[in-house]
Amino acid sequence: MQNRENFADSSEDISVSIAENIEEGRSQLPSSLVWAIATAAAIFFLCSSLRHALFQSTAFDLGIFDQAIYLISQNQTPFSSLMGIHILGDHAAVIYYPLAWLYKISPDVHWLLLVQAVALSLGAWPTWSLARLAGLNQQQSRAIALIYLLYPVVFNINLFDFHPEVIALPALLAAILAARLNKIVWFCTAIVLVLSCKAVLSLTVVAMGFWLFFCEKKQRYGAIALLLGAAWFLIASQKIIPFFSGSEVAGVGRYSYLGKSVLEIIINLILKPQLVLGKILSFDTFKYLFLLTLPVIWLLLPFSGKLRLQYLTALIPAIPTLLINILSDLSFQRSLAYQYSVPVIPFLFLAVIAKEETRNREEIKGNQEEDKANKQQFLTWVNRPQFKNFRISQLWQGIQLPRIMIIWSLLIFLGVGEYKDFYLYLNRLDTWQATREAVAQVQPQSSILTDNRLAPHFTHRPIVKLLSQISPQTNLAEFQYILLNLRHPWPDTEKLGATLANKLKTSPDFKLTYQKNEVLLFKRRAD
Repeated sequence: MQNRENFADSSEDISVSIAENIEEGRSQLPSSLVWAIATAAAIFFLCSSLRHALFQSTAFDLGIFDQAIYLISQNQTPFSSLMGIHILGDHAAVIYYPLAWLYKISPDVHWLLLVQAVALSLGAWPTWSLARLAGLNQQQSRAIALIYLLYPVVFNINLFDFHPEVIALPALLAAILAARLNKIVWFCTAIVLVLSCKAVLSLTVVAMGFWLFFCEKKQRYGAIALLLGAAWFLIASQKIIPFFSGSEVAGVGRYSYLGKSVLEIIINLILKPQLVLGKILSFDTFKYLFLLTLPVIWLLLPFSGKLRLQYLTALIPAIPTLLINILSDLSFQRSLAYQYSVPVIPFLFLAVIAKEETRNREEIKGNQEEDKANKQQFLTWVNRPQFKNFRISQLWQGIQLPRIMIIWSLLIFLGVGEYKDFYLYLNRLDTWQATREAVAQVQPQSSILTDNRLAPHFTHRPIVKLLSQISPQTNLAEFQYILLNLRHPWPDTEKLGATLANKLKTSPDFKLTYQKNEVLLFKRRAD
């Protein structure tokens, strides 16, 4: 006797499954993913803290932000002696002010490293929720979240000092999730948080608004993002940054061939596209895009003629960041070792999720047609007890993504991750103890001149400057201490440091108070 229950219309099962996924997208994370996020945050924090403890963090950029946030916490003007401007004149990142509340508890640079580690790890949460909301099953959603944690830029940026835009990474994902769940208050909150991290992120918000309005059919949310993003871009670039810095946006100099101001660059991009075609179509650009997508390449490409490329529209909000990096004269903006590609990550994973959603739907549709065509032929075989609840689509979904893709991401991480820098740090351990002893002799709040690697350990004071900010003829009267590591100097100021050390040894104004393993500490003599 035929059991026709096994061949009931599966469209009802599909709609029920998708509804369950949507509801689960609103619910709590699976415990395995909670542990993965917590473990990643702990590893990130330990790695960045170890790098700082080994005197390998830098003034650009950890020292700059640490000094500004410390001064805010002390109710002082956040004037960066390392940059020579008010900190809002850099990127108009007002996020420094709420971060200063942590420094009121205890002024410690590790707060920034902890915030960064937690923010980067938390991005896996909305990534998982978005995957479930798109109809992906548990295994697929968890795998995509784990692949996010293994994405090389996530680890690399955590290791490279501190940058406030990392806070915008989970916030962008949360904004998209809020829009899809029709949570307008949460959406607005996430957008405001993103804009507070860095002025240039307003372009990402504008592009996201365009995408939400036209591609996602979320007109209200798209309009809000467009309005807030455009308004903040104009206010920050034309008012706040010029007011606090006394000049144009700092990054404009990287695009001098396009113009001397933000507005001039935008106009030339529209009216003179020939100026940028060479850079866009260059080998350097293709290499950058390849490395950026390589960790998720097997998830991003369709590998099937049946799949439409509509899922790639999720990359539209990433276009401003990609153009900014591609058109820059500075090659390190196209490196996975730095923070410049952070705003691309949310939309790269959104495209991955959209592609998997499309693939799943195509497979379900194909399986439905196949079931109908072979209904009579396989009815008896399928109704055997051991195959009663078996579905081909379930088997395919179970093996397609989780294991193979995680292994692939892990291999790419091992090849591109900057964890290898720790081997370089070990080669500089011979001056570690001497540096610690010298640092301990510097009095709090005293002004100091030092190099890029040592400066982050002296930024809880109004005046700390780098060797790159002076010349051999500079008057050193403003400094009470000068600390140099001649054995492992910062490459750009190696010669200047050696020249300055010889000068100070014979100077009547300074006394050599500490010398060990070519670590030298000079102190200004009492008047």
